[in-house]
Amino acid sequence: MSEVRTRFAPSPTGFFHIGSARTALFNWLYARHTGGTFVLRIEDTDKARNTQEFLDVILESMRWLGMDWDEGPGAGGGCGPYFQSQRGEIYKEKVRELMDKGRAYEKDGAVWFRLEGERETVYDDFLKKEVERVHAAPVVIDDIIRGRVERAEDRDFVIVRGNGEPVFHLVNVVDDIAMNITHVIRGEDHLSNTSKHIELYKAFGVEPPKFAHIPLILKTEGSGKMSKRDRGALIEEYQSRHFLPAAVRNYLCLLGWTPKDGREILPIEDIIAQFDLRDVHQANARFDERKMAFFNQEYLRALPDESFAWLAAPVLGEAKVIDEKTDEDYLQKVLALCKPKMNALETLPTFVGYFFREDFLIDEKGLAKLRKKSDPAARCRELVPALEAAPDVAPTTIDALFEKLGAEHGVKPTDYFAPLRFAVSGQPGGPGLHEMLELIGKERTLSRVKSFIGKISA
Repeated sequence: MSEVRTRFAPSPTGFFHIGSARTALFNWLYARHTGGTFVLRIEDTDKARNTQEFLDVILESMRWLGMDWDEGPGAGGGCGPYFQSQRGEIYKEKVRELMDKGRAYEKDGAVWFRLEGERETVYDDFLKKEVERVHAAPVVIDDIIRGRVERAEDRDFVIVRGNGEPVFHLVNVVDDIAMNITHVIRGEDHLSNTSKHIELYKAFGVEPPKFAHIPLILKTEGSGKMSKRDRGALIEEYQSRHFLPAAVRNYLCLLGWTPKDGREILPIEDIIAQFDLRDVHQANARFDERKMAFFNQEYLRALPDESFAWLAAPVLGEAKVIDEKTDEDYLQKVLALCKPKMNALETLPTFVGYFFREDFLIDEKGLAKLRKKSDPAARCRELVPALEAAPDVAPTTIDALFEKLGAEHGVKPTDYFAPLRFAVSGQPGGPGLHEMLELIGKERTLSRVKSFIGKISA
């Protein structure tokens, strides 16, 4: 088997979409699985819509997801240039080749590709005019994922527009030939183009590559294809929300593919080892933002404490929860305590802010629920003298204090847990109360209980 060469050819006309990222990822995975080459080619012939900003976003997003390319922008390679805008003379030469072979002709200012087959003139009810139909032999597509597909083209098609711009069909085939692409892995919506492309390969006298049309990604609700306007559709959103790139990449792998060993969360080395185009599903995949968040949560919780702290510190600094004066040892202890309960880095400032600041907010909905079951102000008033007399807020001290107060006031010792948690953190949940109090310390705990009484009694 010759070396596998795959390619991803984005157009820098918009932000990086989940579907584009998944297509790039499947190409990258197959190249890495087979020990082949992954080529990045930029389809930047749309001068009106291409921007450097969008190109930078695509390249940065691919790097963020850990997809390196062997040939392409910044990597070099022997099949360049890798920008279609720099390949104009190559396309002109290939058009002349087709015209010399009698497989292309000019009409109405454009250049058309001529299909082989008997022709007849028929009336087209949709176009409301006579058109020429071609009785061309069916094109057989042996798709790795979809199996045998037969399609027949019945009309010549444009390969160069009237303004001189080459059409996608032409440049796609010409570039794949020039770059020795062996496997074209793209969305199922491109299957309708493939018969045209195979006709072009035949006209150039070149054996077509192997095709693999991967399933579409459907929006979270409804039956439509996920678009750039749908929530969660852009990679940049996950970057700005501090998702872990490994978690996003892992989830994207499962949109149309299932590992052989049945695991869902697995390291990239295992994904590469198991990835095979023959295992890609035919059925469309449904995007689930909640599942993406779950993957991110699992990856976060699996991080070593040092790695988690390294990621968390900039997020907390940006939110002004910590600054250069923050004690590093205290920060490490707080983050190690909270990591098992964390769902996402974007919620970290709210989740741990009370460890560092006194102006934290109180969860009013959670407090309202507590008030239906208890009297938090009364419990906290009972706590104040007991805390003042306590030597510390160690777990054994707090447990004994709760037992004593419960017996004195005719309530259960556990009735003090939730009010004290609200007083010191403003939240109904979080890390263990005992561990939280030990980090916050007696003085701050007592001060917050007094402040809490004033806030909820006003």
